[in-house]
Amino acid sequence: MKAYEAMAEAFVQEGTTDVFGMMGDANMHWMDALAKRNVRLYEVRHEGSGLGMADGWARAAGRPGVVTTTSGPGVSQLATSMLCASRAGTPLVAFCGETPWGDEGAVQYLDQRRFAAAIECGFVHLSKADQAEEAVQRAFYLARTENRPIMLSAPFDVQTQDYEPGDYVPSHELLVPSRTLPDPARIEAARELIEGSKRVVVIAGRGARRAGAGEEILELQAKTGALLATTLQAKNWLCDRTEFHVGLSGLFGSKPAQELLQEADCVIAVGASLNHYTTEHGYLYPEARYVQIDSAPNIVMGNGRVADCYIQADAVTAVTELNRALGATRLEGFHTAETRGRLTGWLEAPIDYVDEPGRIDPREAVKVLDAAMPREFDLVLGSGHQTDFGTMLFQRSRQVTSNYGMFGAIGQAPLLTIGQIVATGRPAFVVEGDASFLMHLPEFETACRYGLPMLVVVMNDEGLGAEYHKLGAKGLAQDLAVIPNPELGGVAQALGGGGATVRSAAELEAAVAEYVADPRPFVIDVRISREVLSVPYRRLWYGEDV
Repeated sequence: MKAYEAMAEAFVQEGTTDVFGMMGDANMHWMDALAKRNVRLYEVRHEGSGLGMADGWARAAGRPGVVTTTSGPGVSQLATSMLCASRAGTPLVAFCGETPWGDEGAVQYLDQRRFAAAIECGFVHLSKADQAEEAVQRAFYLARTENRPIMLSAPFDVQTQDYEPGDYVPSHELLVPSRTLPDPARIEAARELIEGSKRVVVIAGRGARRAGAGEEILELQAKTGALLATTLQAKNWLCDRTEFHVGLSGLFGSKPAQELLQEADCVIAVGASLNHYTTEHGYLYPEARYVQIDSAPNIVMGNGRVADCYIQADAVTAVTELNRALGATRLEGFHTAETRGRLTGWLEAPIDYVDEPGRIDPREAVKVLDAAMPREFDLVLGSGHQTDFGTMLFQRSRQVTSNYGMFGAIGQAPLLTIGQIVATGRPAFVVEGDASFLMHLPEFETACRYGLPMLVVVMNDEGLGAEYHKLGAKGLAQDLAVIPNPELGGVAQALGGGGATVRSAAELEAAVAEYVADPRPFVIDVRISREVLSVPYRRLWYGEDV
């Protein structure tokens, strides 16, 4: 057996079923060995795109995704997507071929160890053939335990050397499943703090959602009379289970939500790091004391403080124990008719949509999409100004993945969506801007080639929307950010998918209905008005109290 064959078998033992990437001299033997072991290989048009797909796959599957590249330039293409995955805390393994060991004069030579460090990626090197299985095990072990990408760099000549396989032990068998039990004294301290409060807010984050702590959080909310808010990574979670759900905590919150959250005297954070985005740089919760539940040893919040009561434990166990300690406690808190009216009033308030011939108000576009897309169709949100509308206005309970704030890179969301669909098998729609979508346009052809049920909704203002509005706020020439583009519905059809360009709400409804009736690779080019400034931009750039 060759070392590359042993490594391919080890990847299979680690649970690898899907691999994204591009073939080259330095990884083709390994890819061939994977194909012979019935691993599905998704050939992409750009290595960085493949990593974005592996990122989306891992987020949806809950285990390490896998991307592969050849040596040198194949590896260097990973930079932006690798940083995004690292910032998102995504476990994945990048199998990267390498030029022959020690040959620094090779055309494709790159110091891949130094490059990995620069792009915030862990590194495992295959220095000799008899380390083949050990290298794979270590790469997956680090990805799982450190929750970040790991580059497994394998010189081409070492891969093709002979190897005597042993009894491979997958990395997940080295991990002992356990729940971190909360300190009883901390639970008692949290109970005293909560029972001494009058206006409690529970903030549920990505960690709580991953742990499946929904029922426990709803019970805690009922006992404490709390408002339930979420972080961006848990958007809309449990919103259909309680009438006292205020939506997002942070810049993307509604005005009534922000006003109510400022009244809080106690915040219970579950699986949420409470970074400065969630607390809006200290603008929210100015008088609150904090109870924080997280599996990490400790966390410094976005305001530079640590919680008044920090409980290191998994979400389900800690909230269960906290509910037990609270016993028959029933605080009225925010659970009043007056609070209910403030929350529903914002949702039901009519919007004076901009009437611009040939273009749709982006707020109306989001409303149409939210109503027309079945809730079982997952949603992925991208980056840029246009994303603000969807981040604030999508209200239906559905699985939502947001790439906002992950290195601030545009164009990643369609890649995440492809990986997510491969992992789940469910249709999904991604809302992205025109510049963002065009950045990785070739990967729509990848979706077509594999027949993936992905809808790309392009919120098309024919420009760099964020820069357009920032230029305006600074008194600079906005036309510098205007970039005309072709009708993207037709482009999608030319690449082998379905597509439509729409300029009215009725046309948008018809296009969505076409996709829902037959989910397949599809692009809806929604021509939106540039005259509408999002609420977050109005707050950030013009100081408006909206």
